[in-house]
Amino acid sequence: MGIFCKIAAMLGFGPSDKNEESIEKEPAVTNNRTDVKQTNTPTSGKPTVSSIKKYVLIGAGPASVRAAETLQKADPKCIITMIGLEKESPYSRMALPYYLSGMIEDTGTHLRKTDGHFESLNIVHIRAKVEKISPEQHQVILDNGDVFEYDKLMIATGSRPANCPFPGSENAGVVNCWTLEDGREILDTIKPGSKVALLGAGFVASIIVEALLKRGVDLTVMLGRTGFMVSRMMDKTAGKMIQSWCEEKGVTMILPSSIKSIEAGPALKRDDDSLTEYDLIIVATGVYSNIEFLEGSGIETDNGILVDAGLHTNVDDIYAAGDVAQGPDFSTGGQSVHAIQPTAVDHGRIAATNMMGGSAHYKGSLSMNVLDTAGLVSTSFGSWGGVEGGETATLVDKENYKYVRLNFKDDLLVGAITLGRTDYIGVMRGLIQSEVPLGGWKAKLMEDPTQLMNAYLAQSLDIAR
Repeated sequence: MGIFCKIAAMLGFGPSDKNEESIEKEPAVTNNRTDVKQTNTPTSGKPTVSSIKKYVLIGAGPASVRAAETLQKADPKCIITMIGLEKESPYSRMALPYYLSGMIEDTGTHLRKTDGHFESLNIVHIRAKVEKISPEQHQVILDNGDVFEYDKLMIATGSRPANCPFPGSENAGVVNCWTLEDGREILDTIKPGSKVALLGAGFVASIIVEALLKRGVDLTVMLGRTGFMVSRMMDKTAGKMIQSWCEEKGVTMILPSSIKSIEAGPALKRDDDSLTEYDLIIVATGVYSNIEFLEGSGIETDNGILVDAGLHTNVDDIYAAGDVAQGPDFSTGGQSVHAIQPTAVDHGRIAATNMMGGSAHYKGSLSMNVLDTAGLVSTSFGSWGGVEGGETATLVDKENYKYVRLNFKDDLLVGAITLGRTDYIGVMRGLIQSEVPLGGWKAKLMEDPTQLMNAYLAQSLDIAR
């Protein structure tokens, strides 16, 4: 996973984002704040106007951490309450593969490594479940009846694993790979030679393939309904090449149509009624945004919470950020959920700025994925599947697991896929996000996609002139 660590850190995916860790901290507020302590007693109507602002953040992931620190730095006297479901200190799910592979301890996944970090900033981190939101009263109600009032609210509840598509997922030995607790259970169960079935071949599943192989397990992977890997970020050519790469590493591939149910053992009941027993079955068949608790709140939702470029919802004083926010999409001009950590961090900063009365705008998420599957690095950016009326250039070397696909709209690069190459990552992202006109270089790239760097340098220099 070494190359993935380097690429992930460059794009902001890694478990120790230096930019995140090096935030300049204000001195801790030392005054006793009992006079402004948040109460859990229900009240009626909007909270009494006070010069001390109350901010509530639902969720304790990257978006909330960045928002909380942004708010506290600008206003050390404000009251910040961050409510999360898990008992853990806020951590990065993107770091779980590093933990599973043995590269870091579980504490290495934490977003902030210093003991007492949040307490030193007077950020109150509560482990609890939010039952509902009452926008009219400006209140957040927990499932234990506690009530928190807010002047401004940010929802960053993220996502959760999709339900297993087969009956029997409640059997012992069947786990998700989504939380630190899941990771601990996996490591407590597997050892070299353990038989493991991984149900799913999307982004999360493909990342943990390497960690499982490094642990020496006998691994079986269930492909998605498309019949190839990572179909939501790769075309069939790339997906099949990743599949072939994994098979060469000893991974067995099966199709979902060959499975009827999960039985005690745990075991997979196959289409011929035979049972295949495993030491562990890991379910990684997709995720859904956590928005159910918003029913009746008046907050508009679709696949996630609908937000504008300022991360405002349709309800006054309520914002959304991170994996749960369905906001501006750079490539389509519409609204999408982009469940990646760099987007969550950007969202948190922008939402916090606007919660304090600022006017920050999010220009839109660029769909970008960098994946290391058992040592084979693949990437996809922007409209990686192409656009209507556009043109596509490809270069395929299946024997050596190298693939480049470039998608154009007029003379703009709008999407790209690479496999087995890491030298184009920054260039592809730069060309797509900067919308640099390629001019005559488009024809050259149609003939030879490996000229990306030359095209970028030449056209960027022309613009500079």
